[in-house]
Amino acid sequence: MTFTATGTRTRVVVVDDSSLMLKMITASLEAEGDIDVVGQARNPQEAREIIKRTDPDVVTLDVEMPGMNGLEFLEKIMSLRPMPVIMVSTLTKAGTDVTLSALHIGAVDAVAKPAGREGLAIFGNELRVKVRNSRGARVRKWVPAQGRATGSTNVGGRGGAAPLSRISGVDLIAIGSSTGGVAALFDVVAGLPPNGPPIVITQHMPARFTGRFAARLGQQYAFDVKEAEHGEPIHAGQIRVAPGDRHLCIQRENGRIVTRLDGNSGPISGHIPSVDVLFNSVCSAIGASSIGLILTGMGRDGAAGLRAMRNAGAFTIGQNESSCVVYGMPKAAAALNALDEELDLSQIGPRVCQFLNSPGARKRA
Repeated sequence: MTFTATGTRTRVVVVDDSSLMLKMITASLEAEGDIDVVGQARNPQEAREIIKRTDPDVVTLDVEMPGMNGLEFLEKIMSLRPMPVIMVSTLTKAGTDVTLSALHIGAVDAVAKPAGREGLAIFGNELRVKVRNSRGARVRKWVPAQGRATGSTNVGGRGGAAPLSRISGVDLIAIGSSTGGVAALFDVVAGLPPNGPPIVITQHMPARFTGRFAARLGQQYAFDVKEAEHGEPIHAGQIRVAPGDRHLCIQRENGRIVTRLDGNSGPISGHIPSVDVLFNSVCSAIGASSIGLILTGMGRDGAAGLRAMRNAGAFTIGQNESSCVVYGMPKAAAALNALDEELDLSQIGPRVCQFLNSPGARKRA
């Protein structure tokens, strides 16, 4: 289906050290008539001058380039001239690790390079969608942590909130996020107590990334973090992340909270994994003894499920517009009256801790 532009065309600079990839990416972006590639660069030095000259809406950036890798260049962009950047990644472990670091720094999204010509059409469609969604995204200035080496793929130490002395009435925290969600999730988890209720996360992310993302989250914070498994009981201090190719659901079995995975239903609310699937299962299994958080992301996934949670008595929070990369999912949740509170990203973790200590301190919108 051909996309019909309804507004100003999106202007893109493409950065890749391969002449073939430059041609492929450019052709893919311009295939439907609403995106213009205004510059091509084969290295960061060329890219810097082209970006200054053309002031694009979006940059696509190769993960690995000679002279200065994509991560180092991204840090410079996000430190000096923040703008929406989409990482174009290889399928290798190294490529995945660098891409996750880029998403933590502030890249809006990522797409994998096609393995061959047979994957080119899928790649092109995915890239066009991500570029359109990224235009106008609110990107924050990157401020490196003290002592952090430029270009490092290590995102931190073992930080996080102090343990709580008292936890009342909450059995589970469920979080949903999409575009811009990787960086947001690191911020939220940093404010949550390691002895708090188990946490389940659905982040829109390809399957090849979710396991590595979980591992990196566990490396930084004092939680037991991994990709969710089918039929696993979960406990305090654990975080489980939905695999990128299956829906994550929650059930109660013999008094235990258990994770279930569904890879047969296909996309729901346009996504697999779907935040709506997670939230609806939490509503049914946990009800009022849960907290639901909906963070930055394009579209409406999670809004209806969060409303169901709130109607069942759960405490619900949405990320506010000014701190979202894309104010889509929280906006849809607010429109459905699914939120008890809407907060800045920096306030969400501390507010959850406050609620865990004093669940009666609740504001109804």
